[in-house]
Amino acid sequence: MQKILVARPIFPDVIERLKQHFDVDWNQGEVLSATELAQRLADKDGALTAGDPVGAAAIAAAPRLRVVSNMAVGFNNFDMAAFNAANVLGTNTPEVLNESTADFGWALMMAAARRVTESEHWLRAGKWQKWAYDGFLGSDIHGSTLGIIGMGRIGQALARRARGFNMRVIYHNRSRVAPQIEAELDAEYVSKEQLLKRADHVVLVLPYTAENHHTIGAAELALMKPAATLTNIARGGIVDDAALAEALRAKRIGAAGLDVYEGEPRVNPALLSVPNVVLTPHIASATEATRRAMANLAADNLIAALGEGPRAGNPPNPINPEVIGRARA
Repeated sequence: MQKILVARPIFPDVIERLKQHFDVDWNQGEVLSATELAQRLADKDGALTAGDPVGAAAIAAAPRLRVVSNMAVGFNNFDMAAFNAANVLGTNTPEVLNESTADFGWALMMAAARRVTESEHWLRAGKWQKWAYDGFLGSDIHGSTLGIIGMGRIGQALARRARGFNMRVIYHNRSRVAPQIEAELDAEYVSKEQLLKRADHVVLVLPYTAENHHTIGAAELALMKPAATLTNIARGGIVDDAALAEALRAKRIGAAGLDVYEGEPRVNPALLSVPNVVLTPHIASATEATRRAMANLAADNLIAALGEGPRAGNPPNPINPEVIGRARA
């Protein structure tokens, strides 16, 4: 049987599915270091990862490796130049998490705007003694302007939610979406600068690339309204976390909601010391139904890419389909 590595703990029933096709090496412990991952990949034909970095060194050390299936939409953990050079296929799990992630982004935005975390900590500390007219005044969501940076599937799901709150929707994207989608969402395309100046609530839903590194930094935060909120459910590194912490501390913006961070799982200590930020540990897709769908889609990709199952040779979600059918370099 072909050999695969499952680099993270996942649902046992998905492992049982994979065992019907492969000899499975399943890491049920801590996250593998780069060295440990390379060692475990050395004799493998395929792998299922969940954000684990797979680069040129790991690929070079694994001469049999033909596919790495990522249990995530983003794949900035893959060195795609190395994948392509070696004719190794990468796959991901889009679509199945759109709605759950949009739900969570909405919850994070509302929690930041209405100071939910800040007020809960205050209550738990025993400080609530009386009602006050100016206690934890936040920002309205209804009737405000939502700015979406990254109008892909999840961005469009957020824009649909905005209609129920009677919000104006403006967006910025690498390229404009189709006119019929703009009309359906009642969304206006604007420059990034215009969006930051006009939006009451900014949500980031763009992929991480070298070009998108620190899309939001000190200069961009300075353009935002003093009461505006910033929500990041995209990827760490899109926001300059140090600059954001300083802007929050100085109250140059109202609040922020973050599910992703630079260098996660480490979090910039400055963010931990400011009260007007809601922090969650990369859980935007964390419902049981969605995480199961992601795990099973990652398994589907791996099974098909290694020539097994009803879709043999035709994985549902190839990132670099041009390498399918090519011999390993």
